[in-house]
Amino acid sequence: MATDEHFVREDVRAFLDMLEAMGGKGVEEVGAEEGRTQMKTLGSLAEAPPRDLAVIRDIVCPGPDGDIPLRFYDAKESREAGPCVVFIHGGGFVIGDRDVYNALCTEIAYRLDLPVVSVEYRLAPEYPFPAAPDDCEAAARWVASSPDVLGRNITGLVITGDSAGGNLTIVTTNQLVNDPAEVPVIVQAPIYPVASDVSKHRSREDFGEGYLLTGAAMNWFTEQYAADPKDPRNLPMVGDCSNTPPTVVCTAGLDPLRDSGREYAAHLIEQGTEVVYLEFPGIIHGFTTLRKAIPSGQKDLDAFLDAVELMVERYR
Repeated sequence: MATDEHFVREDVRAFLDMLEAMGGKGVEEVGAEEGRTQMKTLGSLAEAPPRDLAVIRDIVCPGPDGDIPLRFYDAKESREAGPCVVFIHGGGFVIGDRDVYNALCTEIAYRLDLPVVSVEYRLAPEYPFPAAPDDCEAAARWVASSPDVLGRNITGLVITGDSAGGNLTIVTTNQLVNDPAEVPVIVQAPIYPVASDVSKHRSREDFGEGYLLTGAAMNWFTEQYAADPKDPRNLPMVGDCSNTPPTVVCTAGLDPLRDSGREYAAHLIEQGTEVVYLEFPGIIHGFTTLRKAIPSGQKDLDAFLDAVELMVERYR
């Protein structure tokens, strides 16, 4: 149960109280399949409706182990050459998909006025590490090649995603910095990412119970993902980040992952990367896909996307 020790917004408190009253078991108790169903159900209840766009189309691209499902969004039927957003969903590497993040992707496409490609990478435990980073890198490289199916001349990539997708945002950006694609990553924008070892962070201790994302769930996700701890694609903050493109990082004040995002932003700043860091007080992990249940999160998402738009305009 959330305590009164920390500032909690009224709509966040109401949402947490509702979840407590509903009861239910954690993903670590019900397993991957039921966890996926739970995430879809929560999204249907708590997320804002999607925006109407000119283009919303399911497509595929070639991957290392067969085709990768994607969803292509654009507020315009056609457009001049420009950047494209690659969106990588969250869900602990286990329970997310394109549908859960559909409304958020329509918001990003509308607000940034850029095409968006959402990546449905392979999930653990059926496909443990490195399936997810392999798929995300393959999809980003494919988008960068301006494939005919998009009907767009892509001049640069904006890579973004939340939570586990924030981790994969950083990982994919690092891979494309070390071995460039056909066009550069001009901005990366991880949302409450897993960037470093969260096990000893104060935020995990403070918010690991009663604030939606629990420490028990995080441990279970880590076990399912089964990443090689020595692989830099596991915790992407480790090592040299000096060539990282301009970055927007946001965190939630009541998130057990909060300090990982803080640490990553500080690490980039120390190495000379241009960074916008936004921490939104009184709100929980996952707020970007809970905007019906937590209406105040819309303003936070707006602020994040405003910062991404500013960074894109500076470097496009």
